[in-house]
Amino acid sequence: MAAQILSSRPGPRKILRSVAFYLLLGAIFFVLLFPFYWAFITSLKTEIEIYDFSGNFLIPRNPTLGNYDLLFKTPRYFIWFGNTLLVSVVTTVISVVISVMAGFAIARMRFKGAALAGALVFITYLAPKGFLFVPLAQILKDWKMLGELSSLYITYPTFLIPFATWLLSGYFSSLPHEPEECAMVDGASRLGAIWRITLPMATPGIITAGIFAFTASWNELLYSIAFVNGEMNKMLTSGVVGAFNSGDFLIFGPLMAAATVSSLPIALLYLLFTDRFVSGITAGATKG
Repeated sequence: MAAQILSSRPGPRKILRSVAFYLLLGAIFFVLLFPFYWAFITSLKTEIEIYDFSGNFLIPRNPTLGNYDLLFKTPRYFIWFGNTLLVSVVTTVISVVISVMAGFAIARMRFKGAALAGALVFITYLAPKGFLFVPLAQILKDWKMLGELSSLYITYPTFLIPFATWLLSGYFSSLPHEPEECAMVDGASRLGAIWRITLPMATPGIITAGIFAFTASWNELLYSIAFVNGEMNKMLTSGVVGAFNSGDFLIFGPLMAAATVSSLPIALLYLLFTDRFVSGITAGATKG
């Protein structure tokens, strides 16, 4: 019995590997989470304390909620927040619906050039936005949408759909064909089998694509500046930066408060769908 207990204990080499793994994991977490911590503590500091790096500047000496009070009292802040939420939800729904159809076609339909189509879709996503916003602006001008909030419903999917399609095509490729074929043998139509069998199996991938699309829409800045005019039509990114920008001087306290508040919906979204997000991105990245 004693010999079995001793043999079941991890050896020194295994312990060292575990220690090295957790040290590396801790270092990665620190690097990734430190900017969020810095933004949060900066939002709790006065303007003078923000630039005072003497002593322990990683902990606010006199925490205050004044920056949050200033932020929430900013005219039209909640209008910008509502605009951002509306545009993010609408463009996410549009992009996910189109990407599901395109991803399914590339992954499951047998036609010449399917692999090339998938590669071209992803290459489109890699195209810099700076190359696209000039022709997009001309199109919006011809459609008499330039300057309107609705212009973002058209322009945001141009960079959301390619990535979501690439991700979903990889995820659909990882799903078995047999359940869908069995449903068709039992009398279901192709669309019925897709709706009742394939799409429920693809839920983690669809949620993952939706999270990515929503996050990209929520944080987008270039198109919201180039295509939208008027204070009432601004998004959070452009509105807050303009409100707390005094010439060449940025008022970092309320800016960091805005960054902290704006990150909460995204953090909540990832927290609610962590398990499905991980399985969706793993399968999509592996098969894509």
